[in-house]
Amino acid sequence: MQNIPSVDLRDFLSDDPKRKQKFVNEIGSAFEDIGFVALKGHFLNDQLVDELYGEIRNFFALPLETKHSYEIPGIGGQRGYVSFGTEHAKGRKEGDLKEFWHFGQYVSEDSKYASEYPENVEVKELPRFNIVGKEAYQMLEKTGVYVLRALALHLGLDEFYFDQYAKDGNSILRPIHYPPITSEPANAIRAAAHGDINLITLLMGAQGKGLQVQNHNGEWIDAIAEPDELVINVGDMLSRHTNNKLKSTIHQVVNPPRELWGTSRYSIPFFMHPVSDMKLDCLENCIDAEHPKKFEDITAGAYLYERLVDLGLIKK
Repeated sequence: MQNIPSVDLRDFLSDDPKRKQKFVNEIGSAFEDIGFVALKGHFLNDQLVDELYGEIRNFFALPLETKHSYEIPGIGGQRGYVSFGTEHAKGRKEGDLKEFWHFGQYVSEDSKYASEYPENVEVKELPRFNIVGKEAYQMLEKTGVYVLRALALHLGLDEFYFDQYAKDGNSILRPIHYPPITSEPANAIRAAAHGDINLITLLMGAQGKGLQVQNHNGEWIDAIAEPDELVINVGDMLSRHTNNKLKSTIHQVVNPPRELWGTSRYSIPFFMHPVSDMKLDCLENCIDAEHPKKFEDITAGAYLYERLVDLGLIKK
């Protein structure tokens, strides 16, 4: 496979059972094969997308001292600002050439998870920043719920199997700024090869070259979406839960050609996590003689902690 398949969520949302099944088949097959799709028909509208990009450009253009005031110690970077070079891929020492922000879950006060999640951080210099961020978070989460429903059907589960784990899940919206490159990077790229931690990732901002996906032959292929598409991929949690039936694919963001070093790149992934007490045990209907159980039992919360240590966001 040399490019990622394109699917349309409106097929799944239609009242036509054949169109709905077509979407289930297409996304299920893509996630078993390369683990990535480009998705049309999501719940983000152009006005919200434009405003979100405007707000994140405004934030990353703030003075460094101002941005650092929103870097919250002791929470593993789960909310607020994370400065340039802090995060690195598992097994690498070089920090990625990026800075980013984290919006987290919005739970009601009576939620059992209210005390588990840090508060979202308000940027006082930008009155619309948090308002727009919250709206985008909720539209991406809504999109993700329907994608998970389609995957549940593909896996032979009840359509609403994942709903109980997605509601109040520990999901993260991460606006990323890859600043202009000013000198030859020493062994560092914008985002080194990695797999995502979560169930699924919904990515805004893959319209230009940079994001690459590794296919089964070990070849890197460009993952470029149309302006109205999100790129969606399987994370390691979903891969574990399905005994690797759905593939979490290694991907990276490479540095641009030298003539484009002076340009910034922005991308906005939504990392869809379940609640921390979800068991990621391999599903029984994904285990058979040809596919023995590959992973030890673990909860989503324990697995997330392990991975945040690997990334350098939590210091043991």
